[in-house]
Amino acid sequence: MTMYQSPDWLTQRKGSLQQGVTATTRVVLLDGHPQYRLFVTTAGGKYTCAVSQNNNGKRLDGGIHYETEEKAFTGGLDELGRKLGWIA
Repeated sequence: MTMYQSPDWLTQRKGSLQQGVTATTRVVLLDGHPQYRLFVTTAGGKYTCAVSQNNNGKRLDGGIHYETEEKAFTGGLDELGRKLGWIA
């Protein structure tokens, strides 16, 4: 799998980001174990990033819309970090 640039708040917690099974999916690993999945999809001419826990499928995102696919991935990661209390 391809490695992607992980934000500092994630690497400080032994986390990393990898390509998922599709081009629009990323997996957040903690200590090498897949914990969260980010999936970007189109929404009303824009993009949104669904963030879910791998073990139970619980959604953690707020359904925010973004202008580009890349901004959706970045925004989804930020949503995850805030939900976990790891970023302000």
